[in-house]
Amino acid sequence: MLHASLRRSGGSYIMTVPLSYIEQNHLDAGSRMAIEIIGDELKIKPDRPRRSLVELLAATPPGLCRAEGWGTSWALPEPSCDTRARRHPAPSV
Repeated sequence: MLHASLRRSGGSYIMTVPLSYIEQNHLDAGSRMAIEIIGDELKIKPDRPRRSLVELLAATPPGLCRAEGWGTSWALPEPSCDTRARRHPAPSV
């Protein structure tokens, strides 16, 4: 377990976050953090937005195929690689 001391800065308190945690979670100064208070515990974790299925599919490189049988429970038939590439063009960067 790591230990940290609180320092006062104006009307707030500051706690130093270990560099190993910063590097492990790809954070830097200005990164948003989610804070949850549970009794006398303070839970802090990176605040990363959850991407929707539409966003994830749009970011999928063209030409990749789904695993065989994937989506068989859906109402729509599973597209082939060629059809999928035409329906979901790669996002412009």
